[in-house]
Amino acid sequence: MRVAFFDSGLGGITVLHEGMRRFPQENFYYYADTLHVPYGTKPKHEVKQYIFEAVDRMMQLDIKALVIACNTATSIAISELRSVYTTMPIIGMEPAVKPAVQLSRVNGRRVLVLATPLTLRESKYIELVNRIDDLSIVDSLPMPELVQYCESLQFDEAVMTDYFSAKFAPYDLNNYGTLVLGCTHYPFYRPILQKLLPRHIEIIDGSSGTVNHLAELLVSHSLLENTGCADVQFICSDDSPSYLQKMEQALDIYKKHHG
Repeated sequence: MRVAFFDSGLGGITVLHEGMRRFPQENFYYYADTLHVPYGTKPKHEVKQYIFEAVDRMMQLDIKALVIACNTATSIAISELRSVYTTMPIIGMEPAVKPAVQLSRVNGRRVLVLATPLTLRESKYIELVNRIDDLSIVDSLPMPELVQYCESLQFDEAVMTDYFSAKFAPYDLNNYGTLVLGCTHYPFYRPILQKLLPRHIEIIDGSSGTVNHLAELLVSHSLLENTGCADVQFICSDDSPSYLQKMEQALDIYKKHHG
């Protein structure tokens, strides 16, 4: 049986990579909802329908745990998914606001969260920030175009530096100590952001926390595998051979820059 990772497109590959690194003896499915990517700029009711259609299809596979490797999908559907699909662990993503705020207590600076418009509008995110941000140091910046850049494998440093520079222009980055990548597509741009941002800014995302949670559940349910080889089977909702190839290419690109 395999551990399945699900996202609207390529973004969850950043979480899959962490899972492959942590569990080299597991085998994996990676499912991209290519018929409906991106999620983060669409109406909530539509996206929720797409998520359930995708998860229904994934449940036909031989899977033992499901990681919703998409912040937007987690924010709008994780509770309902867990109530409907009760036979296996379902793990979601959460923007790493809590560790970012903890870091800010040390560095004395503000936190900037980058995410999709839909994630930032959702009550799950707003309640998270309200619960944790007692000093009112968290600012949120929507980046609606970034998912599509990633889906196009647009990683040209000059193009992306121009894009980020324009987005950050209204902000005095010297006031910030931590940048949160609140969408799983965004860690693809960590190397470019590290060059662009002031050196004191720490960049964090939710991948390691999510995979830690996955590890706990695999152990507690006695589901850890010890005979696999980190094999990945890619699947996409439009069954496009070219997109399957693109997913393999994206994983290779991510591995190259992230070890």
